[in-house]
Amino acid sequence: MTARALMFQGTGSDVGKSLVVAGLCRALNLRGFSVRPFKPQNMSNNAAVTEDGGEIGRAQALQARAARIAPTVHMNPVLLKPQSETGSQIVVQGKVFGQARAAEYQGVKPLLLPRVLDSFERLKAEADFVLVEGAGSGSEINLRDGDIANMGFACATNTPVIVIGDIDRGGVIASLVGMKYVIDPADAALVKGFIVNRFRGDPALFDAGMQHIADRTGWAPIGLLPHFPDARRLPAEDAFGLSRESAPSGRGKIRIAVPILPHIANFDDLDPLEAEPEVEIIRVRPGEALPGDADLVLLPGSKSTLADLAALRKAGFDVDIAAHVRRGGRVLGLCGGYQMLGMRIDDPDGVEGPPGGAEALRLLDVSTQLSGEKRLAAVSGRTYDDAPVSGYEMHMGVTAGPACARPFARLASGQADGAMSTDGRIVGTYLHGLFSDNFQRSAWLQQLGGAGTAFDYEAGIDATLDALATHVERHLDVDALIRLAR
Repeated sequence: MTARALMFQGTGSDVGKSLVVAGLCRALNLRGFSVRPFKPQNMSNNAAVTEDGGEIGRAQALQARAARIAPTVHMNPVLLKPQSETGSQIVVQGKVFGQARAAEYQGVKPLLLPRVLDSFERLKAEADFVLVEGAGSGSEINLRDGDIANMGFACATNTPVIVIGDIDRGGVIASLVGMKYVIDPADAALVKGFIVNRFRGDPALFDAGMQHIADRTGWAPIGLLPHFPDARRLPAEDAFGLSRESAPSGRGKIRIAVPILPHIANFDDLDPLEAEPEVEIIRVRPGEALPGDADLVLLPGSKSTLADLAALRKAGFDVDIAAHVRRGGRVLGLCGGYQMLGMRIDDPDGVEGPPGGAEALRLLDVSTQLSGEKRLAAVSGRTYDDAPVSGYEMHMGVTAGPACARPFARLASGQADGAMSTDGRIVGTYLHGLFSDNFQRSAWLQQLGGAGTAFDYEAGIDATLDALATHVERHLDVDALIRLAR
């Protein structure tokens, strides 16, 4: 079997490429095709653990779920996980490859192309279709030399391209037509069609706009895709959604305050809580104070724990958290947040940045030493109150200390996870995906004074993917996309 492939690039970042590919994965699956998602290069600190023991971008894991297939490292062979304003950890085919600053990475990319092509060929050998997602904008001609994410990949594999523009941002005609005229003619020849995404209102009002784009580019209009409001129910690829949303998420009686730090990672841990009617997630940014009446302060994961700990202190969140604890409040730390709750964090080898260390929040009697070995595993077990729990681990470093004698959970492997304070109000755990587990989410809500969960979160994800597939089939020419793939 050799799959037909089609690539989806964008006029910019966050134009909806991931969502469109997810919808098409489910739509083609419902038509009876075997589909594989593929993103040559991704940049995100929202990652997922694969069954083959690696990590990929969360968006590709969601797309695999849409295709009803287990995610593998080959669906996202190069993952960049930002650790600073200019540098990232490089993950290749699921494993840490190294670190590089942005300028240095330009020289690394050509070395990674064979690995990207290897993963692509593996997927092509096992499916009817491979749907390829580009990264950022396909019109970034300043990054074209050595490119492996957009037109460089399309040219290397002779894969047809569909370009997606976001009308919600404004200027979609100029961005699509402009892309045709700034990219190399050989690259432009690979583009076969375009999609205008996130339309709101009467679609007839943009008929002329679609025609103008088609006339000026020569690309086929694949469809005008209306805004899909239920997209908020699906895990997000990156932190754009966090930066756009400043209002409290919910309207329930349980208030959960979440400090938003610069290197927040795996923030989809919040999604199941956000979907609960009785929960209000309050995202608190530097310059704001943690609300004094919060029922729980939740510290999420971090890709650069020491840097985020410094940012937390600079914002005064450490003072707010200490006051919250004095008032009898609860605190939960997930992964990097767990490390911050301890006595100290040390990074002697410079795993996450310059070598060094710092005193942590001193709310749990544990300390963490970061190391180059990353633990990636799906896990299950039972929590301290003998309740079932499942999730995944994705972290570097070892945490130890007296509080580990009161673990949050015992895993099926026999390993203890996390730590708790003597009164049980401070909890740290390395388990991501904790609240996707309906039983655990319900138990936490009950501890915080709620009634517990009334819905199946994972079943809701699948129902939303089905609705997205219907949305895509209704508004895009899927038959044309099938004909264009090769």
